[in-house]
Amino acid sequence: MKTKEYLEELRGKSSTELGADLVAAKKELFNLKFQNATNQLENTGRIREVKRNIARIQTIMAEKANV
Repeated sequence: MKTKEYLEELRGKSSTELGADLVAAKKELFNLKFQNATNQLENTGRIREVKRNIARIQTIMAEKANV
């Protein structure tokens, strides 16, 4: 999914949905790090992508909190 489309999708969600997405992304990051530590991860670029998605979600949540 392209970044702009992903951001539009995030902006359309409620704060509870964003919280659920954040928890899911953090779980995915944990699993990816675990796989990387045990040399089972093939696509290491996915870790970077998930970290950025977490930051995007947190940014949108902060924007909604300020409004």
